[in-house]
Amino acid sequence: MSAIRIGIVGAGANTRQRHIPLLRQIPGVTLRAVCNRRPESTRRVAQEFGIPLTFGRWEELVASDEMDAVVIGTWPYLHCPVTVAALEAGKHVLCEARMAMNAAEAHRMLEASRAHPDQVAQLVPAPYSLRVDPTVMDLIAEGYLGDLLVANVRGVGTAFIDRESPLHWRQDIHLSGLNTLAMGIWHEMLMRWVGNTSRVLAHARVFVPERVDPETGHVTRVLVPDHVDIIADLEAGAQASYQFSAVEGLGGQSGIGLFGSEGTLRFDADGDRLLGGRPGDDALAEIAIPPEKEGHWRVEESFIGAIRGEEPVRLATFEDGVRYMEFTEAVARSSRSGCAVGLPLSGS
Repeated sequence: MSAIRIGIVGAGANTRQRHIPLLRQIPGVTLRAVCNRRPESTRRVAQEFGIPLTFGRWEELVASDEMDAVVIGTWPYLHCPVTVAALEAGKHVLCEARMAMNAAEAHRMLEASRAHPDQVAQLVPAPYSLRVDPTVMDLIAEGYLGDLLVANVRGVGTAFIDRESPLHWRQDIHLSGLNTLAMGIWHEMLMRWVGNTSRVLAHARVFVPERVDPETGHVTRVLVPDHVDIIADLEAGAQASYQFSAVEGLGGQSGIGLFGSEGTLRFDADGDRLLGGRPGDDALAEIAIPPEKEGHWRVEESFIGAIRGEEPVRLATFEDGVRYMEFTEAVARSSRSGCAVGLPLSGS
């Protein structure tokens, strides 16, 4: 197997918990360098994982001949510049989810990947439904639902509103862009099953308009919503509703429901269960998924496999990312204007 040297830009929680340990398990893969936001954090990660090289600036890591591929674990504000620079430097790229700050950046990343077709460009996929994905897609293909009529997506937390907590990076529009809550992640899962939306109408609220920025200690205006309701048309002809919230204390389950003329499927994300029912059933019942049909997290394995020419990128492609970033931008535009927004976005 060909040796592959990895450089890491932004060793955040997901990178330390998943990417680094799983990459280290793959024969021929070497974690060569790391660059975090602060020198002390960079040194700490390097020491913890035995990474030999550290860089003070991500631009230096990306330009270095010591790397064959770059794993980007930063917040979204750096996803586009690091991705484009890495591809132009001849590096393969694995970028964390929430592809970019907005649709324009996502398109720039896609254009860069197409300009460098010999480089692998992969996004970390939405993880919640991986186990049930193959079964859901097979059931839909076999006609379990009949004609899809309605889709319902609900991604909510269980905590009550906290008015005193400091500004989180997900609430900072300068770091997260238009990525409200986990909206793009949930939409990516729905797209795998039934395709994209063609039109959205959204209403959003910020319930705590100011928070203290822990970086500066200053009170900062919050522009990323705490709660979003969306009504959408799917390209497949069905109607969809979405609800995302960080303020629904004890508010119930997260998941996706698909309601068709001949059947219903519901993914219970909290219990990682798939339930279904057909006409004549009294209630939904859990659908058993045999071990051999379960989907699994294999992000790092598939990234290295794509670099070695052993498999194509399936989860998730930059094309997938552009679609969910256009959706998130359409939601933002609609919530600001009060008008429905069509997809794909005009001019994109």
